[in-house]
Amino acid sequence: MEFINDQEPWFGIEQEYTLLDFDGRPLGWPKNGFPGPQGPYYCGVGADKVIGREIVEAHYRACLYAGVKLAGTNAEVMPSQWEFQVGPCAGINAGDDLWIARFILHRIAEEYGVIVSLDPKPVDGSWNGAGAHTNFSTKAMRGDNGIAEIEKAIDKLSKQHLRHIQAYDPRGGKDNERRLTGKCETSNIHDFSAGVANRNVSIRIPRGVAEEKKGYLEDRRPSSNCDPYSVCDALVRTCVLNE
Repeated sequence: MEFINDQEPWFGIEQEYTLLDFDGRPLGWPKNGFPGPQGPYYCGVGADKVIGREIVEAHYRACLYAGVKLAGTNAEVMPSQWEFQVGPCAGINAGDDLWIARFILHRIAEEYGVIVSLDPKPVDGSWNGAGAHTNFSTKAMRGDNGIAEIEKAIDKLSKQHLRHIQAYDPRGGKDNERRLTGKCETSNIHDFSAGVANRNVSIRIPRGVAEEKKGYLEDRRPSSNCDPYSVCDALVRTCVLNE
């Protein structure tokens, strides 16, 4: 345990979710059809682009009041889909803060008569699924020339792909299978991949990290309904403990 603490593992988890009406369809969608194709909704503004911002803002304020470490929020690619970011958190605090943030989100949405779905693929077809992209770093990765440590971690992760897929959703990969298709900004569940500033890979190195040659990696495989403790545990076991 002391060895892990010395490495100072940090996590930042991007929790995507979908707001639903009581009929199980995304909030504000036409009852007998679909909204216009994806494109204008991501980080959108305006009543024709975003749905449910009052819930999102109330959730954010409640989390800050409760002492949950939230770093940001944004409208996502599919209309009625949103994201909030927890972190950066040291170690197990990431799981604690995400779990409480989810509880508060369900509780706030209840006030508005709205249901929150953490389903990784709430709408079939060419609509984006929902994930919990997990940003991970150690002290060495954040230090000078940390990119070398990041690349070592990616090499270790490439050898444990199946183990991570099984740890990254509650049904051992069955939920994520609907989302990780290689389309709609995802990698294919069966193949490990990595790249810089690429959203269609298992592990993404953000452009700023590649330029500064230090920072963190983003694991894009965890599903929106993941157990954050399992995700953090798997990353530490593979990248720090070399299991």
